[in-house]
Amino acid sequence: MPLNRRKFLKKSAVTGAGVALAGTAAAPAAQAAETAPAHRKPPRRYSLTVMGTTDLHGHVFNWDYFKDAEYSDKAGNAQGLARISTLVNQVRKEKGRCNTLLLDAGDTIQGTPLTYYYAKVDPITAAGGPVHPMAQAMNAIGYDAAALGNHEFNYGIETLRKFESQLRFPLLGANAVDAKTLRPAFPPYFVKKFHVPGAPPVKVAVLGLTNPGIAIWDKAYVQGKLAFPGLEEQAAKWVPKLRSMGADVVIVSAHSGTSGTSSYSDQVPYVENAAANVAKQVPGIDAILVGHAHLEIPELKVVNDQTGKTVVLSEPLCYAERLTLFDFELVLEKGRWTVESVSASLRDSRTVADDPKITKLLTDEHAKVVEYVNQVVGTATVTLTTVEARYKDAPIIDLITKVQEDVVRAALAGTQYASLPVIAQASPFSRTSEIPAGKVTVKDLSGLYVYDNTLVAKLMTGAQIRAYLEYSAEYFVQTAAGTVIDTEKLTNANGRPDYNYDYVSGLRYDIDIAQAAGSRIKNLTYDGAALDDGRQFVLAVNNYRANGGGAFPYVASATEVWSESTEIRTRIAEWVTAKGVLDPKDFASADWKLTRDGTPVF
Repeated sequence: MPLNRRKFLKKSAVTGAGVALAGTAAAPAAQAAETAPAHRKPPRRYSLTVMGTTDLHGHVFNWDYFKDAEYSDKAGNAQGLARISTLVNQVRKEKGRCNTLLLDAGDTIQGTPLTYYYAKVDPITAAGGPVHPMAQAMNAIGYDAAALGNHEFNYGIETLRKFESQLRFPLLGANAVDAKTLRPAFPPYFVKKFHVPGAPPVKVAVLGLTNPGIAIWDKAYVQGKLAFPGLEEQAAKWVPKLRSMGADVVIVSAHSGTSGTSSYSDQVPYVENAAANVAKQVPGIDAILVGHAHLEIPELKVVNDQTGKTVVLSEPLCYAERLTLFDFELVLEKGRWTVESVSASLRDSRTVADDPKITKLLTDEHAKVVEYVNQVVGTATVTLTTVEARYKDAPIIDLITKVQEDVVRAALAGTQYASLPVIAQASPFSRTSEIPAGKVTVKDLSGLYVYDNTLVAKLMTGAQIRAYLEYSAEYFVQTAAGTVIDTEKLTNANGRPDYNYDYVSGLRYDIDIAQAAGSRIKNLTYDGAALDDGRQFVLAVNNYRANGGGAFPYVASATEVWSESTEIRTRIAEWVTAKGVLDPKDFASADWKLTRDGTPVF
């Protein structure tokens, strides 16, 4: 669909698009300086509090749709915008609503069955369709602006634009640009004035930056339509403009972590987690609301290389479990407001109850999703679980690869690729997923495959598959023979997440964790014989991996022979529904095992 400008984009992107809204504020009496000598007026001061959330991922309530129960974890955390609303109300009461701003750093409309339901089952894009529950909640809470996250693009541009149209605040993305004109496709910034009696208004500018990885993660939706340049270069372009417009305070809302690392290697020439880089390299920024990494960072101070000024960063925990507070103290000097100090802290959602206003607002939508996820699609003969799936070949993961193989084989029937062997990859996304013996529901399968990935078929050689497996095996910590195995410390070497470890079905192989990374795949066979490096295979792979996610070798550049837009999760549900009975004999296979110097670990 055309990339239409939002109503918030007041000027054309050629001249520097943006958003400018006016607010009112009164300086509390407590902010006045102590009485100074009569011959000298005390400086005027103003206190501003900027609140922020990030990576909400569709969490409105403290509810686990996969378990059909209140959310709980070992730390006793609580989730959901209904809790955030209570925290926001508290802060507004403490500080004065007119002295506060509320922002988000992206990843809003994907992540739970609720977001899936309103994207696919009862889609917001349908004629006369519903208002997205996340839009309803964020509007009711009174967000001022939000940055785009990479997961905003998971359901396509049409869904994102519809969601954007339902918001009463702008979605910002200075580095989400039209692929042809390179002009902003979303508002780059937002400006709000806070009026102080007897003094010039305080002008606060918020710059929104999203993640360059969108170009590969959602390539099917954005290629040729949108481009995503680096955060550092776009901040360097826009921050001086905001200062020249008279901004007294500049805040960046960035869907990008602080580590300076990228999960996609050199496939994109921009850093994935660049928030700290922006703080160091771009002068003129006071604070950065950080997102994307799903970490809890109460306060991080970064010194700018050019000015020596400290920039304050904060990342609230994802899923609406925390609320960041940036407290600004400003002083009026020579007719201009100057930031004197900035500090950051967190408020905790588990310390408050749901806001009844949000509960009342979205009770019906929540009930529809609960009914949907409890639909029965089949019966399981045994309980299947992912508890040991990181280090043992688990039948529950074989279910995913079996479905992918079957779908791709059927799709390639009658084509020039029909005679090629089909193998499949899958990852142990969750450590707690379980399909219980007995009735199998939508929520059971959703808990197994939590992402909205779709299926792609790639043409790869035996040699490329071997390299792919070696890269995947880097997930394990090198462990010498004879040492005690601690399964909690066996995986995630060098920070590799579970979703970047792949099984590959249809082959047999050992992973020797006593060996150094790069030399671990042993006894690799296909159809009972040593793998022929020159043989061609069709790899059934999810779109995240196919587009380069996780930086697995060869797969992103491999020839694509087929793809579809139906989610893998849906294909699993269809397969189970067609079978009626979920029996491991129909899908389980012993494909791989861990060894040490040739001896099985388990």
